[in-house]
Amino acid sequence: MEHSDAARPPGGAIDCDVHITLPSTRVLLPHFEPYWREHITRRGLERESLDTTSFPANAPINGRPDWRQGTAPPGSSLAALRTHVLDRFQLRHAIGNVVNGAQVLFSEDLSAAYCRAINDWLKAEWLDRDPRLRASIVVPVHSAELAAEEIHRVAPDTRFVQVLMLAMAELPLGRRQTWPIYRAATEHGLPIGIHAGSSYRHPPSASGWGSYYLEDYVSHAQGFAAAMNSLVAEGVFQKFPTLKVVLMESGVSWLPAALWRLDKTWRGVRAETPWLEQLPTRIVREHVRLTLQPFDAPPTEAQLHTLLEQIGSDDMLLFSTDYPHWHFDGDAALPAGLPEALRQKICVDNPLATYPRLRM
Repeated sequence: MEHSDAARPPGGAIDCDVHITLPSTRVLLPHFEPYWREHITRRGLERESLDTTSFPANAPINGRPDWRQGTAPPGSSLAALRTHVLDRFQLRHAIGNVVNGAQVLFSEDLSAAYCRAINDWLKAEWLDRDPRLRASIVVPVHSAELAAEEIHRVAPDTRFVQVLMLAMAELPLGRRQTWPIYRAATEHGLPIGIHAGSSYRHPPSASGWGSYYLEDYVSHAQGFAAAMNSLVAEGVFQKFPTLKVVLMESGVSWLPAALWRLDKTWRGVRAETPWLEQLPTRIVREHVRLTLQPFDAPPTEAQLHTLLEQIGSDDMLLFSTDYPHWHFDGDAALPAGLPEALRQKICVDNPLATYPRLRM
């Protein structure tokens, strides 16, 4: 959709997805326990950044040219984040997400050590230096027990406002092996933020491994649909009725068709999931939220209004810039054609309702 006028968010908006990039493991060394610091330096891991191949650092889409800082990875400078997003849009808060391979290392103990160090680095180098910043708790997603321990350790710091997971993990996200993460999150009133990304324990496509980044990137919409289906069908929201899930960098245009198919199929096989006592669509609209960028909007405002009508809820969309990724131009942080009242809900009211800690 063309942006005839730059649609800036209202002052005091809350950005629900900015990326804080780890430049290398070297910056984490002061935050590792002595054993792990020695372990990592002996193996030479301090020279690695552990970038995920879901977000290769040099892919143009992962860093706008005007948001790059020389040779430093996009998203690794607090000064740049202030200039490009926090000050530029006069934000009340921005939620920082570290998407890093630390979450998906095969060694669960090493993964947990990395996640602890990242969370402590976030406190010291980002949250302590700007009161507008909030963050997601990075957890070792393939060890639910260790992830729950990290949630309990970090959650007393109320600047951490959600738990970060990736859309495509080793198991479907609704499986009961993952429930300790959701239990710990709900005990602390934390949403689960499910971000685009994969642990690559399985191909991102149901038909196997693609040859090009284009195939991988587009397949993430299918990964989000699968994650949502799993959470609903496995009864996660019945077990944890206060839980909110935020799909980040998921796009939104896939959702209406996915909801229609989910409702239609549930009617035919509902006997196998007796805990689902209402339409899956109602469950999703109550518990699931989506960040705005990248907003894969249709080409006309009339089609945009149709899409919003099909989503069927003004509560589901959350403002985000997806900084520093290259998903919108200039100051057009909101798509043209959004009703004024909806802009206010997306930018302020919905984030405050989704993240209780932002109201503290």
